[in-house]
Amino acid sequence: MQVLALLPGGEEDQLQALPAMAALAEQQSAQLHVVCPAQAAHIWTLLPAVERCIPFAFGQRWSLADWANLLGNVREPDFQVSLNLSTDWSIDLLLSLSRIPMRVAAGGFSATEQVQQPTGWRTQALRAWLQSLGVHYDANAYRLPLPRSALAEARAALPPGNGPALLLGPGMAPGWSPEDWREFVAAMGQAVPSGRLLWLAPEEEAPAGIRRCRAATVMAEAATVASVDVVLTDDPRLAQLAVLTGTALVAAGMEDPRRLPRRDAIKPLPPLDQLRPGEVLRALGA
Repeated sequence: MQVLALLPGGEEDQLQALPAMAALAEQQSAQLHVVCPAQAAHIWTLLPAVERCIPFAFGQRWSLADWANLLGNVREPDFQVSLNLSTDWSIDLLLSLSRIPMRVAAGGFSATEQVQQPTGWRTQALRAWLQSLGVHYDANAYRLPLPRSALAEARAALPPGNGPALLLGPGMAPGWSPEDWREFVAAMGQAVPSGRLLWLAPEEEAPAGIRRCRAATVMAEAATVASVDVVLTDDPRLAQLAVLTGTALVAAGMEDPRRLPRRDAIKPLPPLDQLRPGEVLRALGA
């Protein structure tokens, strides 16, 4: 079965869709082609079942040439199914001109199968798109498989010692100042002297005494996340990688229940700029 998945949104959205695409590929032996924004296409290197990523600027200014190129890509392969998560009228028109016999969407005149999208965690909500394909889907049970070589490299890069490893991953949103991070690191050192701290934030200078992680690809980032005990971040990409690898997570600025599942090992917090280091330490159980 060849499946075309039309997935708008950035890195967080693509990572949230990954378990559903993995279930479809595994249970239906599906060959997947993904249409997504170019800047988020690298996420799909995590799933070998995706044969091709086709870039398209959903909801942005696209030219007639962009649309015609996408139409050519859609009409050329022998797709049996399309999964459309876009509400863009141009995508609806494009699918209506395709030869795809089964077109699953939440609405639109091109859909042959309309779904009722449930509320709650967006990753599990994709179950609605898979039901008509006979796919059993439990997003909470999914764990991202990673190559042994990537995991071995990530573990070798951890700070030495036997204490718990904590990955600090500041995002691009307004958060703590360098002084706040230094205060947190000092307090963490007092609370958990054996703790091993790793810094993953290419745009931010690491506080003194913390090893910087130099993961160059999303695969390397995922392996690093899978190799530590806890992730503290306000970066949506790192938070979703923690969800996919089953790593304990303290996620700042992600209290919206659509973004993260309810698990004992996942603690959503308000944005970092509303928190003091001591509050985050308590959330970590330190």
